[in-house]
Amino acid sequence: MLHYLDKPLEAARGVAASRRGFLKILGGAGAGLIVGAMLPPGSLVGAAKAANGADAVFNPFVEIAPDGVVTVVIKHLDKGQGIATGLATLVAEELDAAIEQVKTRFAPADNARYANLMFGMQGTGGSTSIANSWEQYRTAGAVARAMLIEAAAKAWGVPAAEVTVAAGKLSHASGKSGGFGEFADAAAGLTAPEKPALKSPDQWVYIGKRFPRVDVPNKSSGAPDTYAMDIHQENMLVVVLARPPKWGATVKSVNDAAARAVKGVVDVKSGPFGVAVFADKTWPAMKARDLLEVEWDFAKAETRGTAELEAEYKALLEQPGAIARDDGGIDEALAGAAKVISSSYAFPYLAHAPMEPLDTTILVEDGKATIWTGSQMPTVDQGTAAAILGLKPEQVDVVTRWAGGSFGRRAILDAHYVAEAALVAKAWGKPQPLKVVWTREDDIKGGYYRPMYLHQVKAGIDANGTVVGWKHAIVGQSIFAGTAMESYVVKDGVDDSSVEGVRDTTYGVSKMRVDLHSPKVGVPVLWWRSVGHTHTAYVMETMIDALAREAGKDPVAYRLELIKDDPRKVAVLKLAAEKAGWSDKPAEGRYRGVAVHKSFGTYVAEVAEISMDGGSVKVEKVTCAVDCGIAVNPDNIKAQMEGGIGFGLGAVLRNGITLTEGAVDQANFDTYEPIRISDMPEVEVHILPSAEAPSGVGEPGVPPIGPAVANAIFQATGKHPLKLPFSNGDFV
Repeated sequence: MLHYLDKPLEAARGVAASRRGFLKILGGAGAGLIVGAMLPPGSLVGAAKAANGADAVFNPFVEIAPDGVVTVVIKHLDKGQGIATGLATLVAEELDAAIEQVKTRFAPADNARYANLMFGMQGTGGSTSIANSWEQYRTAGAVARAMLIEAAAKAWGVPAAEVTVAAGKLSHASGKSGGFGEFADAAAGLTAPEKPALKSPDQWVYIGKRFPRVDVPNKSSGAPDTYAMDIHQENMLVVVLARPPKWGATVKSVNDAAARAVKGVVDVKSGPFGVAVFADKTWPAMKARDLLEVEWDFAKAETRGTAELEAEYKALLEQPGAIARDDGGIDEALAGAAKVISSSYAFPYLAHAPMEPLDTTILVEDGKATIWTGSQMPTVDQGTAAAILGLKPEQVDVVTRWAGGSFGRRAILDAHYVAEAALVAKAWGKPQPLKVVWTREDDIKGGYYRPMYLHQVKAGIDANGTVVGWKHAIVGQSIFAGTAMESYVVKDGVDDSSVEGVRDTTYGVSKMRVDLHSPKVGVPVLWWRSVGHTHTAYVMETMIDALAREAGKDPVAYRLELIKDDPRKVAVLKLAAEKAGWSDKPAEGRYRGVAVHKSFGTYVAEVAEISMDGGSVKVEKVTCAVDCGIAVNPDNIKAQMEGGIGFGLGAVLRNGITLTEGAVDQANFDTYEPIRISDMPEVEVHILPSAEAPSGVGEPGVPPIGPAVANAIFQATGKHPLKLPFSNGDFV
């Protein structure tokens, strides 16, 4: 909805455009893609001694206070996925710190020190946080440990090799001992080792075992000042905006008399952000916003509804598109197949709907700006705000707060909600804190959705069930078209995020052709938890199930034949099937379905067991097997799989954003209903032991759940749900 911000953001977009490594997010990059120094240049030369009892800084990621408290500086946004705990685990492991002495703090916006090594800029996403930090944070902890040992050895007059460290305490056989704080100041002034030795797996105390989540105390106690929405500053005004009801619309005229009469309202201003109400508190701002009489200019607005878009998409499916993959001879292969099946799928727009809506507090004064928000891409947020405010990036401080969910919503290449706050501050023109608050309705109607997609697939098998041809057409908006990353991600008209999970399938499919259409639609779109895999996995896995039935084969056995050259995928599928009791017949009235998929470098297989009452589906149990490489925090991995299953299940059961004449029909959780406790199945998670480098866990649990449930429905009814969400009931 904020297309009117494009011109002010042109300068800022260059910040992201130069970050070529950012594209690794699309390929499910593994840790093997990390190149360059594990710590930023110059960070291993030792730090200046702490002044006036301040914390000693060992490197950009580790600080130690005189009382021994270790602060791990977290370069990634923790939006509930537990990355602060994960990174603290890596440092604590190599530092040999005690759990109770470790604290965390989010890093400032500083691309030189805190860049995501896979993106080339500071940012969180693509399930890359542990993968890109695996060696970096361990090295940071090992560096600090070596420096503490050296300082203790000098103080005690003993060889450094004789100093041991355990649970935050340095010791020597002579009986001398001391805590980290005792030696921190002296240690931080020493020259850091260039390549400190890292522990071997048999030495690990925390990795692969347990390190309690660092966010539990504050979140469970409801501690104030945790989230960006908690911020309250002296003399702060709350700003609520009236945004265009259709994307591309602009303000024609405003009657704000009634709004200004609300007690607590300070001012009303119009601008490229729409109409802003400034008030001393949130409620009067919201109340006044509802009283605004705004006439909108819809001349350049998107006015098509869901029905019109679906009709246009269906027409495109019948036409040749941009070629994402073409093995050649597809028509001949299908003509010679023993059996051919065809299916068409429809996936709606999806909102991210995090529990904490978007919010940003900004203060512009004395030639600098400070922004408080749950920043998922500090480099982009900083550069965007600087461009709008006429400042240099280094004159903009981004203070990252804990975020109450995101699912991709806060990782925006145009930084639109931060840009909006900067524009509002510029319009206000006074050195006063302004808190721009989005309501739930603002967020759900505000744009940046998982795109709507249609798929059409025709697949053929020979007499043995071998797939001899696969013709696949996809229609859906490009996430990257029109952004600074388009030239890197969109090749020959193909946005890789639209076809991932199909073009690169590891199923033994010969003669595959994949066409893509990326229509221009005025609805702003964005990655949504697991991006293209949200729809491609569903299509691939339900089609494979349908082919298994045509071949007269068990769905698990059939998959194992087709993925025999992908041993990690074979392993998770076998484990999930075994733990789910696949070989045993389910109880009366129960049906099982299976799906297996690789995304973000991680392999996940899920078996869903359902019951049905007419057209109503109840998911009773999900058995999940995951191979994400080395399991840094097993409890957190299980939590992420459980959360991903719940998130994906809520979407396929009933979620969908629909449009009427270009306006969103849904507004809050009554019309965009989240998964409920009563919907949540029993979930059993099994982690495969692995010596591979860690890969992502935040997103890979999502893609298999939809098709696993759909395949269970197929077992029950002989039909797959082809138009999502399941509440459409087209499988009855």
